[in-house]
Amino acid sequence: MAEFIDRKKIKSEAKTLARDAQVSPKAFFALYLGIMLALDIASAVAVGDSSVTTIFSNPLGLFTMILTDLVVLILGVGAYLYCFGIRRGERVEVLSLFDGFSFVGKIIELYAVEYLFVTLWTFAFIVPGFIALYRYRFAVLNLCEDPSMSVFDAINMSKRQTFGYKGQLFALDLSYIGWMLLANSGTLYFQIAYQLSAYNVYTLPGLNLAGWISVAIQDVIVLAVGIFYLPSFHLSELGYFETAKRTSGTGVGIVPRDPGPDNI
Repeated sequence: MAEFIDRKKIKSEAKTLARDAQVSPKAFFALYLGIMLALDIASAVAVGDSSVTTIFSNPLGLFTMILTDLVVLILGVGAYLYCFGIRRGERVEVLSLFDGFSFVGKIIELYAVEYLFVTLWTFAFIVPGFIALYRYRFAVLNLCEDPSMSVFDAINMSKRQTFGYKGQLFALDLSYIGWMLLANSGTLYFQIAYQLSAYNVYTLPGLNLAGWISVAIQDVIVLAVGIFYLPSFHLSELGYFETAKRTSGTGVGIVPRDPGPDNI
Protein backbone atom coordinates (compact mmCIF):
# COMPACT_ATOMS: atom_id res chain seq x y z
CA MET A 1 0.00 0.00 0.00
CA ALA A 2 1.33 3.41 -0.97
CA GLU A 3 2.28 5.84 1.75
CA PHE A 4 2.88 9.57 1.85
CA ILE A 5 6.52 10.42 1.14
CA ASP A 6 8.00 13.41 2.92
CA ARG A 7 9.55 15.10 -0.10
CA LYS A 8 11.49 17.69 1.90
CA LYS A 9 13.02 14.98 4.06
CA ILE A 10 13.98 12.88 1.04
CA LYS A 11 15.59 15.87 -0.68
CA SER A 12 17.43 16.83 2.50
CA GLU A 13 18.78 13.28 2.82
CA ALA A 14 19.82 13.37 -0.83
CA LYS A 15 21.82 16.56 -0.28
CA THR A 16 23.53 14.99 2.73
CA LEU A 17 24.37 11.85 0.77
CA ALA A 18 25.81 13.92 -2.07
CA ARG A 19 27.87 16.02 0.33
CA ASP A 20 29.27 12.94 2.11
CA ALA A 21 29.95 10.92 -1.05
CA GLN A 22 33.48 9.53 -1.23
CA VAL A 23 33.76 10.55 -4.89
CA SER A 24 32.52 14.06 -5.70
CA PRO A 25 29.10 14.08 -7.43
CA LYS A 26 30.06 17.38 -9.04
CA ALA A 27 33.10 15.76 -10.67
CA PHE A 28 31.01 12.80 -11.79
CA PHE A 29 28.21 14.89 -13.28
CA ALA A 30 30.70 17.33 -14.82
CA LEU A 31 32.14 14.37 -16.77
CA TYR A 32 28.64 13.10 -17.59
CA LEU A 33 27.38 16.45 -18.85
CA GLY A 34 30.69 17.26 -20.53
CA ILE A 35 30.45 14.09 -22.62
CA MET A 36 26.84 14.95 -23.44
CA LEU A 37 28.01 18.40 -24.55
CA ALA A 38 30.63 16.86 -26.83
CA LEU A 39 28.09 14.42 -28.26
CA ASP A 40 25.63 17.24 -28.86
CA ILE A 41 28.25 19.21 -30.78
CA ALA A 42 29.28 16.13 -32.79
CA SER A 43 25.65 15.47 -33.69
CA ALA A 44 25.11 19.12 -34.66
CA VAL A 45 28.18 19.08 -36.90
CA ALA A 46 27.11 15.84 -38.59
CA VAL A 47 23.52 16.97 -39.10
CA GLY A 48 24.55 20.49 -40.13
CA ASP A 49 21.72 22.72 -41.27
CA SER A 50 19.48 19.83 -42.29
CA SER A 51 15.83 20.30 -41.49
CA VAL A 52 13.51 17.58 -40.26
CA THR A 53 12.31 17.00 -43.82
CA THR A 54 15.83 16.64 -45.26
CA ILE A 55 17.62 14.83 -42.41
CA PHE A 56 16.97 11.45 -44.05
CA SER A 57 18.96 12.60 -47.06
CA ASN A 58 22.01 12.87 -44.78
CA PRO A 59 22.80 9.27 -43.71
CA LEU A 60 25.89 10.24 -41.74
CA GLY A 61 23.99 12.91 -39.84
CA LEU A 62 21.08 10.55 -39.12
CA PHE A 63 23.43 7.79 -37.96
CA THR A 64 25.37 10.19 -35.71
CA MET A 65 22.17 11.59 -34.22
CA ILE A 66 20.80 8.12 -33.38
CA LEU A 67 24.16 6.92 -32.04
CA THR A 68 24.61 9.95 -29.77
CA ASP A 69 21.06 9.60 -28.44
CA LEU A 70 21.72 5.94 -27.57
CA VAL A 71 25.01 6.79 -25.86
CA VAL A 72 23.26 9.47 -23.80
CA LEU A 73 20.69 6.89 -22.63
CA ILE A 74 23.43 4.46 -21.62
CA LEU A 75 25.39 7.14 -19.77
CA GLY A 76 22.18 8.03 -17.96
CA VAL A 77 22.06 4.47 -16.65
CA GLY A 78 25.67 4.92 -15.48
CA ALA A 79 24.54 7.98 -13.53
CA TYR A 80 21.88 5.88 -11.79
CA LEU A 81 24.42 3.18 -10.96
CA TYR A 82 26.69 5.81 -9.43
CA CYS A 83 23.83 7.15 -7.29
CA PHE A 84 22.86 3.63 -6.20
CA GLY A 85 26.40 3.25 -4.91
CA ILE A 86 26.21 6.53 -2.99
CA ARG A 87 22.98 5.47 -1.29
CA ARG A 88 24.68 2.23 -0.24
CA GLY A 89 27.61 4.17 1.20
CA GLU A 90 30.04 2.67 -1.30
CA ARG A 91 32.97 4.32 -3.02
CA VAL A 92 31.93 4.59 -6.64
CA GLU A 93 34.54 5.89 -9.06
CA VAL A 94 33.82 8.47 -11.74
CA LEU A 95 34.40 5.90 -14.47
CA SER A 96 31.34 3.99 -13.26
CA LEU A 97 29.58 6.35 -15.67
CA PHE A 98 30.37 3.79 -18.36
CA ASP A 99 29.11 0.72 -16.46
CA GLY A 100 25.86 0.75 -18.40
CA PHE A 101 27.74 -0.48 -21.46
CA SER A 102 28.03 -3.89 -19.75
CA PHE A 103 24.31 -4.49 -20.45
CA VAL A 104 23.78 -2.07 -23.31
CA GLY A 105 21.48 -4.45 -25.19
CA LYS A 106 19.00 -4.62 -22.32
CA ILE A 107 19.03 -0.83 -21.92
CA ILE A 108 18.24 -0.20 -25.58
CA GLU A 109 15.55 -2.88 -25.56
CA LEU A 110 13.95 -1.42 -22.44
CA TYR A 111 13.77 2.12 -23.77
CA ALA A 112 12.49 0.88 -27.13
CA VAL A 113 9.67 -1.07 -25.47
CA GLU A 114 8.82 1.85 -23.18
CA TYR A 115 8.74 4.22 -26.15
CA LEU A 116 6.40 1.88 -28.00
CA PHE A 117 4.03 1.52 -25.03
CA VAL A 118 3.97 5.25 -24.27
CA THR A 119 3.34 6.03 -27.94
CA LEU A 120 0.44 3.58 -28.07
CA TRP A 121 -1.11 5.13 -24.95
CA THR A 122 -0.58 8.61 -26.37
CA PHE A 123 -2.48 7.64 -29.51
CA ALA A 124 -5.39 6.75 -27.22
CA PHE A 125 -5.18 10.21 -25.64
CA ILE A 126 -2.48 12.52 -24.33
CA VAL A 127 -3.21 11.95 -20.63
CA PRO A 128 -2.83 8.12 -20.70
CA GLY A 129 0.50 8.59 -22.45
CA PHE A 130 1.64 10.99 -19.75
CA ILE A 131 0.55 8.58 -17.02
CA ALA A 132 2.39 5.75 -18.80
CA LEU A 133 5.65 7.72 -18.49
CA TYR A 134 5.29 7.52 -14.71
CA ARG A 135 4.04 3.94 -14.76
CA TYR A 136 7.33 2.82 -16.32
CA ARG A 137 9.47 5.28 -14.35
CA PHE A 138 11.21 2.67 -12.18
CA ALA A 139 11.78 0.06 -14.90
CA VAL A 140 15.32 1.24 -15.63
CA LEU A 141 16.09 1.28 -11.90
CA ASN A 142 14.96 -2.35 -11.59
CA LEU A 143 17.23 -3.21 -14.50
CA CYS A 144 20.12 -1.37 -12.83
CA GLU A 145 19.68 -3.48 -9.70
CA ASP A 146 19.52 -6.72 -11.66
CA PRO A 147 20.66 -6.51 -15.30
CA SER A 148 19.93 -10.21 -15.71
CA MET A 149 16.16 -9.73 -15.44
CA SER A 150 14.06 -9.46 -18.57
CA VAL A 151 12.89 -6.10 -19.84
CA PHE A 152 9.25 -7.04 -19.30
CA ASP A 153 9.95 -8.14 -15.72
CA ALA A 154 11.50 -4.73 -15.07
CA ILE A 155 8.49 -2.98 -16.59
CA ASN A 156 5.94 -5.11 -14.71
CA MET A 157 7.77 -4.42 -11.45
CA SER A 158 7.62 -0.71 -12.19
CA LYS A 159 3.86 -0.88 -12.74
CA ARG A 160 3.35 -2.34 -9.28
CA GLN A 161 5.93 -0.08 -7.63
CA THR A 162 4.48 3.14 -9.03
CA PHE A 163 0.90 2.24 -8.10
CA GLY A 164 -0.20 5.07 -5.81
CA TYR A 165 3.03 7.02 -6.32
CA LYS A 166 2.60 8.59 -9.75
CA GLY A 167 1.22 11.82 -8.32
CA GLN A 168 4.02 12.04 -5.76
CA LEU A 169 6.64 11.42 -8.45
CA PHE A 170 5.07 14.20 -10.51
CA ALA A 171 5.26 16.50 -7.48
CA LEU A 172 8.94 15.58 -7.07
CA ASP A 173 9.59 16.55 -10.69
CA LEU A 174 7.72 19.82 -10.22
CA SER A 175 9.87 20.65 -7.19
CA TYR A 176 12.89 20.70 -9.54
CA ILE A 177 11.14 22.54 -12.36
CA GLY A 178 13.01 25.77 -11.63
CA TRP A 179 16.36 24.04 -12.02
CA MET A 180 15.21 22.30 -15.18
CA LEU A 181 14.01 25.54 -16.74
CA LEU A 182 17.25 27.27 -15.80
CA ALA A 183 19.28 24.43 -17.29
CA ASN A 184 17.38 24.79 -20.56
CA SER A 185 17.37 28.57 -20.58
CA GLY A 186 20.06 28.51 -23.27
CA THR A 187 17.29 28.06 -25.82
CA LEU A 188 16.25 31.65 -25.08
CA TYR A 189 19.46 32.78 -26.71
CA PHE A 190 18.75 30.95 -29.94
CA GLN A 191 17.17 33.98 -31.56
CA ILE A 192 20.31 36.01 -30.80
CA ALA A 193 22.42 33.45 -32.61
CA TYR A 194 19.85 33.18 -35.37
CA GLN A 195 20.01 36.90 -36.04
CA LEU A 196 23.78 36.66 -36.48
CA SER A 197 23.26 34.18 -39.29
CA ALA A 198 21.63 36.93 -41.35
CA TYR A 199 25.06 38.55 -41.71
CA ASN A 200 26.77 35.31 -42.81
CA VAL A 201 29.58 36.29 -40.46
CA TYR A 202 31.46 33.02 -40.67
CA THR A 203 30.76 29.37 -41.26
CA LEU A 204 32.34 26.19 -39.96
CA PRO A 205 31.88 22.64 -41.26
CA GLY A 206 28.26 21.62 -40.71
CA LEU A 207 27.20 24.76 -38.82
CA ASN A 208 27.29 28.49 -39.34
CA LEU A 209 28.28 30.84 -36.55
CA ALA A 210 24.68 31.11 -35.39
CA GLY A 211 24.44 27.35 -34.95
CA TRP A 212 27.70 27.15 -33.04
CA ILE A 213 26.69 29.93 -30.66
CA SER A 214 23.29 28.35 -30.06
CA VAL A 215 24.71 24.88 -29.33
CA ALA A 216 27.54 26.23 -27.18
CA ILE A 217 25.35 28.49 -25.04
CA GLN A 218 22.74 25.81 -24.45
CA ASP A 219 25.26 23.10 -23.55
CA VAL A 220 27.41 25.27 -21.29
CA ILE A 221 24.34 26.36 -19.31
CA VAL A 222 23.15 22.76 -19.00
CA LEU A 223 26.61 21.79 -17.72
CA ALA A 224 26.87 24.66 -15.24
CA VAL A 225 23.40 24.15 -13.80
CA GLY A 226 23.23 20.36 -14.02
CA ILE A 227 26.21 19.65 -11.76
CA PHE A 228 24.36 21.39 -8.93
CA TYR A 229 20.89 19.88 -9.12
CA LEU A 230 21.23 16.50 -10.88
CA PRO A 231 22.94 14.66 -7.97
CA SER A 232 20.17 15.72 -5.59
CA PHE A 233 17.46 14.92 -8.13
CA HIS A 234 18.71 11.41 -8.89
CA LEU A 235 19.34 10.57 -5.23
CA SER A 236 15.86 11.84 -4.29
CA GLU A 237 14.33 9.73 -7.06
CA LEU A 238 16.10 6.67 -5.67
CA GLY A 239 14.68 7.51 -2.25
CA TYR A 240 11.19 7.33 -3.73
CA PHE A 241 12.12 4.10 -5.48
CA GLU A 242 13.23 2.48 -2.23
CA THR A 243 9.98 3.47 -0.53
CA ALA A 244 7.93 2.16 -3.46
CA LYS A 245 9.80 -1.15 -3.40
CA ARG A 246 9.21 -1.59 0.31
CA THR A 247 5.51 -0.70 0.29
CA SER A 248 4.71 -2.62 -2.90
CA GLY A 249 6.67 -5.69 -1.84
CA THR A 250 8.20 -5.75 -5.32
CA GLY A 251 11.81 -5.40 -6.35
CA VAL A 252 15.29 -6.81 -5.95
CA GLY A 253 15.88 -7.92 -2.36
CA ILE A 254 12.19 -7.56 -1.44
CA VAL A 255 9.97 -10.46 -0.37
CA PRO A 256 7.37 -10.63 -3.17
CA ARG A 257 3.67 -10.15 -2.63
CA ASP A 258 0.72 -11.02 -4.85
CA PRO A 259 1.67 -9.21 -8.07
CA GLY A 260 -1.87 -8.62 -9.26
CA PRO A 261 -2.74 -8.05 -12.93
CA ASP A 262 -0.20 -6.65 -15.38
CA ASN A 263 -1.41 -4.09 -17.90
CA ILE A 264 0.48 -2.27 -20.59
